[in-house]
Amino acid sequence: MFGLTEEQISEFGMTFGIGAFMLFMLFIVGEIAWKAKAGKTGTLILFFVLSFGMLGFIAKTIMEKVWGL
Repeated sequence: MFGLTEEQISEFGMTFGIGAFMLFMLFIVGEIAWKAKAGKTGTLILFFVLSFGMLGFIAKTIMEKVWGL
């Protein structure tokens, strides 16, 4: 497709596609905190707890790049 291999398309989706999805998820968490009127501490807790899985994915990506896996 457009002269790209399947590996290149997959790499693009795994970086930019999931990155965009993560930003959208952060928007959703902010919306939840705003509608719940969580305050500063509640918003911080919501962002930390609901975004913890994203931190793991980002750490995995960084480790792959650094260690060359």
